[in-house]
Parts: sequence; structure tokens; C-alpha cells
Amino acid sequence: MTARTWRRAFPRPAYPPDIRGLTAPEAAARLRLHGPNVVVPEPARGGTLRVLARALVDPMALLLVAAAVVYFTVGERTDAIVALIALIPIVGVNVVLEWRTEHALAAVARLAAPTARVLRDGAEQIIAARDIVPGDTVAVQEGDVIPADGVVTHGTQLDVDESALIGESLPVRKDVVDRARLLAGTAVLGGRASMLVHRTGASTEYGALARSVVTAADPQSPLQRAIRRLVLQLGAIALVVCAGVLAVALLRGEPFAAALIASVSLAMAAVPEELPMVFTLYLGLGAWRLARGNALVRRLARVETLGSTTVICVDKTGTLTTGRVELARVVAMPGTEERTVLDAAVRASEPDPFDPLDRAIVRAAERAGVDVRALHAAPLVRDHAFAAAHPMVTHAWGTGDGITVAAKGATETLLASIRASTGEQAWLRDAMAREAARGARVLAVAAGAGRPEADRAGDEAALHPLGLVVFEDPVREDAGTALAKCRRAGIRVIMLTGDHPATAAAIAHELGFPPDAVSTGADIDAAPDDALIALVRGTSVFARVRPEHKLRLVRALRASGEVVAMTGDGTNDAPALREADVGIAMGRRGTEVARAAASLVLLDDSFATIERSVEDGRRIFDNLRAAFVYLIAFHVPLVLLALVIPAVSAPLLLLPVHLVWLELIVHPTSALVFEARPAAPDVMERPPRRPGDEMFTSGELAFAAARGASLTVAVVVLYLAGLATLAEEGARSVALVALVTGQATLVITELGRARDAIARPQPVLLAVLAATFVSVIAIVTIPAFADLFHVGPVDALGWAVALSSGALGAVALEPLRRLAGAEGRPGPRSGRSGTVRRAAAG
Repeated sequence: MTARTWRRAFPRPAYPPDIRGLTAPEAAARLRLHGPNVVVPEPARGGTLRVLARALVDPMALLLVAAAVVYFTVGERTDAIVALIALIPIVGVNVVLEWRTEHALAAVARLAAPTARVLRDGAEQIIAARDIVPGDTVAVQEGDVIPADGVVTHGTQLDVDESALIGESLPVRKDVVDRARLLAGTAVLGGRASMLVHRTGASTEYGALARSVVTAADPQSPLQRAIRRLVLQLGAIALVVCAGVLAVALLRGEPFAAALIASVSLAMAAVPEELPMVFTLYLGLGAWRLARGNALVRRLARVETLGSTTVICVDKTGTLTTGRVELARVVAMPGTEERTVLDAAVRASEPDPFDPLDRAIVRAAERAGVDVRALHAAPLVRDHAFAAAHPMVTHAWGTGDGITVAAKGATETLLASIRASTGEQAWLRDAMAREAARGARVLAVAAGAGRPEADRAGDEAALHPLGLVVFEDPVREDAGTALAKCRRAGIRVIMLTGDHPATAAAIAHELGFPPDAVSTGADIDAAPDDALIALVRGTSVFARVRPEHKLRLVRALRASGEVVAMTGDGTNDAPALREADVGIAMGRRGTEVARAAASLVLLDDSFATIERSVEDGRRIFDNLRAAFVYLIAFHVPLVLLALVIPAVSAPLLLLPVHLVWLELIVHPTSALVFEARPAAPDVMERPPRRPGDEMFTSGELAFAAARGASLTVAVVVLYLAGLATLAEEGARSVALVALVTGQATLVITELGRARDAIARPQPVLLAVLAATFVSVIAIVTIPAFADLFHVGPVDALGWAVALSSGALGAVALEPLRRLAGAEGRPGPRSGRSGTVRRAAAG
């Protein structure tokens, strides 16, 4: 039971009848005048011109421009025009893929945008926080982030955390009578009130501090940075090699234009500019798919981290259980009527209940015939709210008989605070233990006659026990299945709850948790850091947990080498959510502060959604690996053909126009076919990747390069043999058909290793392969295309030889895959050598 569950419930702001808020036209006019309520504008990522500009500086586009300039210089105008026209599909593919990524991220951002409750046209409405304007009346409550600068106008006093602005660590009290100022960016820790907005967006004090800050994109993950370094390193090597090829060709006496075209072709073949694009696209589309599955990704780099999660710390209430709490029964002490217990429980609840337990009590009391309104009509003299260190609520009411005090709370806390005989204490503890053992949530109830003037200790000392109120919160139907899948996947799940240990043990047993001893918040408090690491390794259930315990648990788990996902919903959960590798906030019952601190927000608050998100994180990583292996295998023949063919003094096989055509095959294949691949059947039956594991082993990289080399051998042999028997254009046709066939075979075999290509053929795969071979047939058979691509006709025998040679060249080494240690299974590995390292994101 967290502080959020038990948080004090204040009456909703009852707006005075003369306040109707702004009208819709007034709000629209002010929005146009003052602009959106955004402290720092989001960086302009999208827009056609910006996307087009980024596509035009793609290395392939720049190299095409260079090739066109060379062709124009030597008088080959047709080839120059072809090179420039080829910019259109290259830039178009980049624009489409980047637009798809931007569209997916924008859709997620819209779903995750904060909202606010405002008074418009006399009615309370929920609007996007960015649409708040000066003059709006906004309702705020515990857990909210103040959306703008203004003053308190009505409601109860607020406790506000202003440490983000003024550095004051203690809560600041805001009184209605003083029309206290509220500042944007601060967090409400307690209370409910309405505020009148004075300033929005960059005009707020928070905006003044942030004016010099430009909101950056989601920070890059370690893998993303490693990929960027790899591309830069390979690009630098490619430039050096190209310069060497140019120098050697000139020394051999070849014309400068031919030597320059050869070096440009080599650069186009060697630079793997697809890698960062594919990585960003997969993360963006992954976030979009997760959003469709009720999980909003607030930090894009965490999509990668999801797949390597090793421990999930999850709140029981509302995540493993339904969160629909109902009062199941009243257990009255001997000599006490159930009606008396219910009356006291109602008095210990808020007059306008917000907390689920208070609401359940009121509903049950009304069904039992209790006049709830009459009980709450008396003046509330003193209100002693729930506190994390004192989980108990006490109310003192002024009645005709004097002061009536009522309280409800954790049994052990209540018994330590009130007057109770040894027999009463024993009876209450036994009854509580019996109910808790059944998995129920139990609150003890007490009442008594108070004094006109008393503090909390005085009021609670006047109480005597009446009995228990017992709540039931059913386990979610899908929780057990999701937990079982996590266990098969090697992921530990640790259940956290504020309930009694017996209640926690009963729910844990029902959900199939290991029969470990239940540890408590007191155990966490008593354990030093090194002992806490040992404790969390052997404990799967923690009871009587407070938000500060979550932070220590996260730190202990991370210190032991785990990749930790932590759930939370309250304001005080924010530090633990920020500390975790993946902070998961509840979208339905979570506070705005918790959602802002988290990297993932659950729209349905279900543990099954967490399990599906982890599964999708693994799918994304598997598909990313497959795409990278394919790209490496396919770039090898491009580079080797650009090096080997000139070295044997044969006419160039791959001209810039051919590389553009192949680029149009590579991009859709790697970006669309592999990204759309469903999860492998065993994706949740493998252990998680260890932090520090590499994305590839040396064996996998070597085997991918070897497959590309094998295909190169087949194409070179075919091309040289064709030059001996056919014209140059005919030999080039046969070699290109073999190369493209080998590319298609690489795709199918890479997908087939996950048992997807044949068992579950993908429409995207079939479409890409069909388009690829239609383009091959068109280029070879249509005279206009043949002239542009410098190819000639191919007879039936040539087609058969080209198709079989390309396919055999791509699969020739497949029987050696296991011997080479390149099975590619994305589970834990012990190898330490590789190009791209998989580091723990954080």
C-alpha cells in the first residue's frame, strides 16, 4: 500500500456560481495572442523541407551529385542526367522512411501529452495543457504538475514542492485566503484547489529559467552511439581506400574520369549509411507499436532497453490486481455491531472521497442503509492525514455530544496509537491475520470521544478498537499468464505492496511467485547497502513498502548488475522511476509527476502490458540484428566488386546508376521487411541479454562477411566468364541478375533462421521481393532501361545460370554456420570481441 493509495483526499474545488471560466471563443482568441502553453518549444523535427534537406545530405545523394559532375565534365551527358534523376528515388525513399519515423513519434507524443482540468463555459473540461491560456480557471490536486503561473482562488490549502525553481527542499504551504502564487513546473504534494492562470509558456518564471535551453532529442543509447562511431569509422576508411584506388588507377595510366568514377562507385558501395537510419526507424516504429499496445514510450532509447530487462519490480495493487477495490465484509469485535464499525469507517473517510478505499467504504455503507451525508454534515474539527511513517487517518468531528473521533489504518499502527486491552489487541491481530491470509486488504477501525483541544496524539489516545473492514481486489485474469511468460524468459518479477505481509504472501501464492519468505519495508530499513543486495537476490515479495524503499531497491538491484524496470504511480515514486533503467508509470491512476519521471507509461495499468512491452523490445532487437547482419553481408559484395573488377582490368561491373538501383532494394528490405517481422516463437523463452553483451559475436560478423564474399565469388566468376563469351552489356546483365538473386536469398535465409519466412510469409517481404524481380526483368528486357543501365538481353540459359549461381553463392556457407559460432541466437553470450557492443542503456 503506497502513499499514493492512501493519500489524503480533499474536496473537489466547488467553483462559486459567479465563476464560469472563459468561453470557447475567448480561449481561442487568447491562444492566438499568447501562443501555446509550452515552456520550451519542441525542436522542429518534421516538416517537408526539413526532412527533404536531411535526405539531400545523405552520403549516397552527395556521391551521386559527385558522379553527375564527373559525367558532365567528360561529356557523358546521358549518364550525368541518369545520375541526377536517380537522386529522386534515393531521396524519396529516405523521405518516406524518415517521415514514417517522424509520424510514429509524433503520434506517441500526442498520446503522452499532459492534460489539465479547466473551467470553460461554466463546465469542467479536460484539455491539453498546451492549450491553457491566461484567464483560465484550472483545477489542481495532489500529484499534478502546476501547468502555468497563477494564484489559488478556491479549495483547500496546497502543499507544493518548489525545489525545481527555488531550491527549497521542504514543501511550501499555499493558502487560499492569501491568494498564494503557484508557479509552473512545481508539483502539488497535497490538497486540491482551483487556480486562476496569469502567465503561460515562456512568460512563466519556469519559462524564464528555461529560455536559454533548447529541448534536445531523446538521448542516444550506448548502442546508438556505437553504431554512429562504426559508420564514421567505416566512412573514413572508405574515403582513404577510395583515394588509394584513384591513385593506383592514375598510376596505371587510366583516364582520370574513369578512375574517378571507379573511386566514387567504391565509396557508394562502402559507406554503410543505412545503419543509423535503420536503428532510428526501428526505435521510432517500435515506440509507435508499443503505443498501440497501451504502452507510451516517453524516452525513445528505452525501447532498446526493454528487451534486456532482467528484473521487473511491480506494484501489486492495480497492476497485478484489477484495482477495483470493494468492501467485502465487516469484522466487528465481540459486543460491537457491524453498523457501528461502518459508521466509524465513514467518519474516518473524506467527505468527498477520492481514495478508492474511502469510496468503497461509502458505497458499502450506503448499501447498508447508513446516512453518509448526515455523518459528514457535522463540522470536521481536526483532520489528521495519512503519513508514510504513520499509515493511519484520524478525523475529529463536532457533534451534539461533543467531539467524536474516528480512525482507520494499518492494524499495527492503530494498535500502537490507541487504548486497547491485551485481549482486544490479541483478538484484532488474530482476526487481521486470518483475513490477510486469504489475500484480503484489511484496515482496523477505532472510535472514541475526544476533547475540544487536542493534537493528533491526544485524539488517537482517546480511541478504542471496533473491528476491521476487509477489502478485496481480484487478481487480473491475465496477470498469471504474463508472470509465467516472464519466468520462462528468465526475468525475475518482484512484487511490491504496502499491504500486510500475510496479504502479500496470499496474493503471491495465488500468482505463482516462488515460496520465498516475505520481506518488509522494515527489513529494507535495517539492511545496509551490501546486505540489501543479498536480500533482493533472494526475495520476490516485499510488503509494507514505502516509496523511499523503492529507490533503495532499484539501486541495490542495479549494483548487482541487473537491468531494472520499476513501476510507480505516486509523486514520491518519481526518484525510483528516474533511477531505474526503465521507469514505468501508471497512466490511469498515476500522478503527472510520476508520468513525467517515467520512460514508459501504461495506459491500462496492467502487468500484461509490461510483459508485452518487454517481448516487443526483444522483437525489435532481434529484427535489428537481422537487418544489420543482412546489411553487412550485402555490402561486402558491393565493396569487393568495386575493388576486384578494376584490379583485373575488367570493365566496371557496378556503375553509380547500378548502385542507386541496389540502394533502392537495400533500404526497403532492411527497413521494412525486417522491421515488420513478427516475434520469433521462442522470443520469451530465452534468458535476457546481459549488460555489456555485444550485439554481434566475432563469429557472426565473420560469417556475415564470408557469406557476402561467397556471393562475390559467384558474381565475379559469372561476370568474367560472360566477358569471355558475351558482349560487356550481356555479361553485366547476367552478373547483376545473380547479385540481386543472391540479395533476395540472403533476406530469405536470414528471416528463415527465425522460422518466419516459410511458416509465416509476410506481405511486406513478398511485395519487396516481387518489386525487386520486376525491376530486374524491366531493366534487362526494356531497351530504354537497358541503355540507361548499360546492360544487354539475356537468354533463357543465361537467366537460369544467373538465378542458380546467385542463390547458391548466397547459401553455399550455410552448413558451416553452426561451426562458425554464428547461429545468431540473441540470448546471452560469452564472446567479448565484436564491432558493435550492446551496453546497458541508462
